[in-house]
Amino acid sequence: MKNVILGLFVAIGFSTFAQTKIGHVDSQKLLDTLPSRDIAIKKLDSMKTAGMQELQLMDADFQKAYQDYMTNQASKSPAERQIIEGRLMQKQQMLEATQASLEEGLQIMSEELNKPILDRVQKAIDIVAERKKLNYVIDVSATMYSKGGIDITNEVVVELLLLDAAAKK
Repeated sequence: MKNVILGLFVAIGFSTFAQTKIGHVDSQKLLDTLPSRDIAIKKLDSMKTAGMQELQLMDADFQKAYQDYMTNQASKSPAERQIIEGRLMQKQQMLEATQASLEEGLQIMSEELNKPILDRVQKAIDIVAERKKLNYVIDVSATMYSKGGIDITNEVVVELLLLDAAAKK
């Protein structure tokens, strides 16, 4: 009797396992095919370049003021040195604040630009997974070992390009 029950559980387990369908995608390939991602990267790079130029100008101004102070400090009175040192500290603080603001702005812009892209990727994966009746879809970049499964990357790319084109309209 125990063997019959054990056999029944094993049979049920195998039938459940046989019904589980697993697919996999290469998320990097998906992202690399999106024109909207290229546009987002260019916008981020443009903002970063403009910010870096501003930081370089501010840093050059600070360095020049610091060099002038170091060169002429012997001829300045203690009160003048204190005023100049205060101005130098303000310039340095402004430089640091601008750098922090730039980094925060880049982070926020990156999130704003990437969210709709990642939403479209997820939607395309959902569409293909539903069509193929998959229970799980795994990203190959997050998998240590995989044998088998259904590669749905190319089908997701097609859906993704359709969704991306529709989003541009």
